[in-house]
Amino acid sequence: MLSQRLMWIVWPAFLVAGVLEMLVFAVVDPSDLTWLGHPLSLSRQGVYTVAFFAFWACAMVSSALTTLLARSPFEVNRCPLPVQGRPDACPKQEATCS
Repeated sequence: MLSQRLMWIVWPAFLVAGVLEMLVFAVVDPSDLTWLGHPLSLSRQGVYTVAFFAFWACAMVSSALTTLLARSPFEVNRCPLPVQGRPDACPKQEATCS
């Protein structure tokens, strides 16, 4: 289940990062970029790479938030421990709440 959720996050973010990369660098020339008034010391390919990973990270945060908010109440409230392994002070001691 965890690997499936990771793919729900990583794959759409990868696709969005690719599209953003194409859109941004169709308009912006990497050699014209500056950082704090100084030209970047990266090559064009370096700027493309750094920008892609920055876009990918931002899109992954967005996808992760969507995945987190899409969880059902059962997933949020269930106890991950089996009934026998729960501590004595656990409010979900009865077997019906597992």
